[in-house]
Amino acid sequence: MDEQALEALFSEHKFTHVLHLAAQAGVRHSLTHPHDYLRSNCVGFLNILECIRHQQPGPPVMVYASSSSVYGLGSQVPFHESMRVDSPASLYAATKRADELMAFTYHHLYGIHVTGLRYFTVYGPWGRPDMAYYSFAKAMQAGRPIVLYRSGSTEPARDFTFIDDAIDGTIAALDHAYECEIFNIGNHQMEPLSALVQALEEEFGIVAQKQYGGLQPGDVPVTYADVSKAHDLLGYQPKIGLREGIQRFAEWYRWYHHADRNRLDIGLGI
Repeated sequence: MDEQALEALFSEHKFTHVLHLAAQAGVRHSLTHPHDYLRSNCVGFLNILECIRHQQPGPPVMVYASSSSVYGLGSQVPFHESMRVDSPASLYAATKRADELMAFTYHHLYGIHVTGLRYFTVYGPWGRPDMAYYSFAKAMQAGRPIVLYRSGSTEPARDFTFIDDAIDGTIAALDHAYECEIFNIGNHQMEPLSALVQALEEEFGIVAQKQYGGLQPGDVPVTYADVSKAHDLLGYQPKIGLREGIQRFAEWYRWYHHADRNRLDIGLGI
């Protein structure tokens, strides 16, 4: 994140809130491009903190994106915010944990109000094409096999969070502006990867060609959010389950990728 451009922006405007969602995302890409992650996720984060602390007459409230990846190799589920998070499984996870520590330090030193949101596998329309649900949909539409990774006979499971629920949690964090907090933003439902595939198959009317491989470096077998803290302090209540979320994603996908004869009806809502 361009330090000089940020300084110019903060000198021109006085902000009440800063919502920092920019990052180099993705676990596997961090294995091959580590410097990109340090520059974007750590140096870029530091640049934002510096601009915030120097704003006069007072610093704005900061809400920033952390990640469920910080829970790393922890085996106790569901994950809650008071758990130790000192065993990251990837450099991406390490950079996100570093952001949390920097945010705490700047709160301690300069009194900045900071809230970190540990998002759990956010999915939905306009999502990242490299994520499993999206890449599976593209492969299935093209008649290509999908690859399911697992550790032995153990099937990976994820806490899939629909984008609308993630937005609700984010807005609630901005509205409450706690001094220094971290919250899980998830669906509080642990779904096996096979449930995701089944939902995609039913929505697109395609039986996926499946191939299997071992768990990839940097991946973790399970994510599962305890959202009770976010519920109690933010009023956060996820509403969209995996089946409905994939239905909404598939509707958008057919429109966006012109894979449905009725795409114009979908796009126009008629």
